[in-house]
Amino acid sequence: MSNRSGVSAARGDVHHEHDGGRVAAVRAGLPDAELIEDLGATFGLLSDASRLRLLAALLDGEMCVCDLAAACGQSESGVSHALRLLRAHRVVAVRRSGRRAFYRLADAHVRMLLDLALTHHAHATPLGTVPTDGDAR
Repeated sequence: MSNRSGVSAARGDVHHEHDGGRVAAVRAGLPDAELIEDLGATFGLLSDASRLRLLAALLDGEMCVCDLAAACGQSESGVSHALRLLRAHRVVAVRRSGRRAFYRLADAHVRMLLDLALTHHAHATPLGTVPTDGDAR
């Protein structure tokens, strides 16, 4: 029978004492499980390149489905489906005018999230490179 510390040492694991007060404070401040699930679903929607392309197009303002499809090189049915998903998660909002639907980013928070992601990507160290002190931002 092997003891736990022997197994850990064989794997190279190092055990540290944790700061119980800090861990408790962080746990108390974590969002509840339902909110984490909702955030995961939203970020999952944002992980699709075609949906991100639509959102990037909407950074310039409201557009109808047919114009979004033409601008992004996608089918109107594909754009409509993507926009339905994004609308269900409150990422985009819709305004109807007759038979046409005009979509926009839902609010300033979505715009900020996209702007920050684009800025982060522009400043991020490329994958496979080692950051230097000058790379910290």
